[in-house]
Amino acid sequence: MDYPVIHDEKNRRFEIRVEGATAYLSYTPVNGGLDYEHTVVPPSLGGRGIGSFLAGHALEYARQRGLKVRPSCSFVAAYIDRHPDYQRIVLADERQDRRSACD
Repeated sequence: MDYPVIHDEKNRRFEIRVEGATAYLSYTPVNGGLDYEHTVVPPSLGGRGIGSFLAGHALEYARQRGLKVRPSCSFVAAYIDRHPDYQRIVLADERQDRRSACD
């Protein structure tokens, strides 16, 4: 399914709003790229692939802008593991398994 993604630059996150609920992937700028910190999908939106859609969108956003990513969020790190093309945009020092859990 295709979801409209809102880039909330002020709050540094990508959002999908469905049925009155908001799923989001938050980030922080880092030297040379973006640190993808947390992916949050409310239980009412679970099981629809929204988290994966957000992760793919956020990674494409970085790739299209020539940015590297730090996948601090374990969900984003797992997405990268399943889609190895994105390994090329992971910050070199982050290719080791230094992942924290998402909220």
